[in-house]
Formats: sequence, structure tokens, C-alpha cells
Amino acid sequence: MNTEDFYYLGKITKLYSYKGDVVFYFDVDQVSDYNGLDAVFIDIKGDVIPFMIEKISFTKGNYATVKLMDIESDADAKHLINCSLYLPIESLPKLEGNKFYFHEVIGFEIWDKEQGRVGVVQRIIDDTAQPIFEIKDGYTEILLPIVDHFIENVNRKEKIINVIFPEGLLELYRNEDDIENDED
Repeated sequence: MNTEDFYYLGKITKLYSYKGDVVFYFDVDQVSDYNGLDAVFIDIKGDVIPFMIEKISFTKGNYATVKLMDIESDADAKHLINCSLYLPIESLPKLEGNKFYFHEVIGFEIWDKEQGRVGVVQRIIDDTAQPIFEIKDGYTEILLPIVDHFIENVNRKEKIINVIFPEGLLELYRNEDDIENDED
């Protein structure tokens, strides 16, 4: 299986008991959406393997203690520590309006209300305090924080996101290219 067919759910952080229970960390906004989780896919050395969940108990924050089927001891569970957890993309509920999953908008065009076409979303930078669109316009990389009031409309059919750039931000990127070209 290929991880492109899955979305990242979190990881296994540590052992919980001598009977092979483990602790899941859910890297999600609404951990309560996973109360009825009965299976998960675990990336073990590049192989994404399905595991049935026998029992799951949510603790504090985004953590849960989990008993996986056929994992009966610490020795069985030890090799799962720090492994990533995944679920199939098709299991995600469909979002509407201006809400979107990060993976779904890769390749969408970004259009600014004032300046027109800006570029294409190459990726979402999600390892910062605020997620950021990485937009490519030719050779220019443009970064735009993903903030609700910057996003006017998400058109899934035409793969376009209409935004309002903060005053001066887009010009900063575009003028930077002009300065580099002038120096050549």
C-alpha cells in the first residue's frame, strides 16, 4: 500500500502496560471524531499494515491507550513505538464551503482579489505555529498563512482558492524578484 492513499493520523508514542497496550497520539483537531475507531494502519519500516483495535480509551488531550488485536506483550508492541498511524483518505468526511483538508488543495490555483492569479499551491507547511500555503508562480515561492479571513472562497470544481492577501505581502514577494532581476 502507498501512503498517498492515506492521511496521517498521529503516532504511537510509548508502551502502556506489560500486556502490549500502547499510547496513540492523535495529530488532529477533533480527537472526539475518533471515539469509534475500530482499525488503523501503521507504517512499519515503509509498509503500511492494518491493525484492528480491540479497545481504545481516550485520556487527556489527544492521547489514547489502545489495545491492538494480536499484540499480546511488550515484546510484540515494542517495534510499534514511534510508528506513524494512518487512515484511508476516503474515510474522511467531505468538507464544504471554505473548509478543506490540506492534502486536497495541493495543485489548486490561488487568486488574489486585487492582483489576480498568484500561482499554484505546491504544499502546505504544517510544522509551524500557523499552517502556510506554499505557492509557486514560475520560479517564485510565495507564502501565505492559512487564516480564515484571508480565504474568500474555495472552488473545488475549478480547483481555485480566492484569497485576500494582507496589504503589501504579495508585493513584497513580487518586488523581491524585480530586485534580483535588476542585480543581474
